[in-house]
Formats: sequence, C-alpha cells, structure tokens
Amino acid sequence: MSDVEHDEAELEAGRLLFAGNCTFIAASNALTNLPPISLPEIAFAGRSNVGKSSLVNALTGRNTLARTSQTPGRTRQLIFFALANRINLVDLPGYGYAKAPKTDIKSWTGLTRRFLSGRQSLQRMMLLIDSRRGIGPGDKEMMKLMDEAAVSWAVVLTKMDKLKQSEKAALISKTEAGISRHVAAYPTVWATSSETGDGIPALRAHIASLAIPT
Repeated sequence: MSDVEHDEAELEAGRLLFAGNCTFIAASNALTNLPPISLPEIAFAGRSNVGKSSLVNALTGRNTLARTSQTPGRTRQLIFFALANRINLVDLPGYGYAKAPKTDIKSWTGLTRRFLSGRQSLQRMMLLIDSRRGIGPGDKEMMKLMDEAAVSWAVVLTKMDKLKQSEKAALISKTEAGISRHVAAYPTVWATSSETGDGIPALRAHIASLAIPT
C-alpha cells in the first residue's frame, strides 16, 4: 500500500529518533575499512541526481549532515552516521551518472554490490526514485541486485512536489506495480519531498520501527 498511515505514537517515535544526536562514523571506499557491525543499519541508494543527500538532511533536520551539490555523483564512498545510538544510516554512492569515468562507476557499483551481499546488520535498503523520471534501467538493475542478495528494500519517491496533484496517485500505482514482482521488495511506497517535508514523518516512523528500542 502507498498511503502510509501511522498513529500518533509511531509518528512521535520517529520524530524523537531523528531529533537525537546524529554523528558521522566513517567514510569507506573498501570493505576492508568498514566500521564494525554494532547497530541495525538502514541504507539509502539511488541515481546520482535523485536527491539522496537532501532526503537524509530532511529526515535528520540537519542541512549539512549529508553533502548536497549541484554536481551529481559527489558521494563516492559508503558514508556511515550513527543516529541516537539506536540505528546507523548509510549513504551509498549514487549510480547512473554518465559524466563519471567508467572506471569510477565500476568501482562504486562493485563496492555497493559487495556491501549488500555481506552486511548482516543491514535491515532495509531505501531505494530512492526521482518522481519525475520513474523507475529507470539503473533502478531495475539495483532491484535485481537486492533481490539476489536477499536484502529487504523499499522504494522512496523523491521530489513529489514537482508533480501535479493529478499525477501523484498514478505514479504511486505504477511504482507499486513495478515492484510487485520482486521477492525482496517491501510493499509500501513512500512519496516524499525534501522541499515541503511531505512524507518525511511517515518515513521517520518506519525507520524508527527498525531501530533498537529505547
């Protein structure tokens, strides 16, 4: 279902979690120097211009936590943050940015693939899809990769404020149909906007449900 509904207690739990201390842990470009497994982890992946850093900043309410740039593809490492000592957030390298050197793209993709296959603490991958583009070839490849790695994943639609109201429901339905055939896909689709804050409280509540309880 796409109309994400949470009661007041769940929304408050999400608010409190993301109001907690959020600190940088590590930036890694190799599996050999990943931080040790300690807390459950939620990872964020998507095309290089999907608005991933903006979403992480909107969730945490910290404008400078994840770097944003006019140049897509700046994140070339796995970036780890600890949130309230209850869950870790992982910002993965973006994919599909044509201007990046092919050797860099291959390196980033390989790192992400190995991370997905071997990180037992990874609770869910949040796959960000630009609402103006829909599911593209790179997104389909990532979905297949997560299915093969048996990693639970969910779609987060970004930049929903850029769509007309009449377009939103159709996009959500189309996205749900697109993920329904994937064995590792979580059935809920989150529709968000980092600009307006739409969908952010519900996504916080969901992530809070995967964190270590207080």
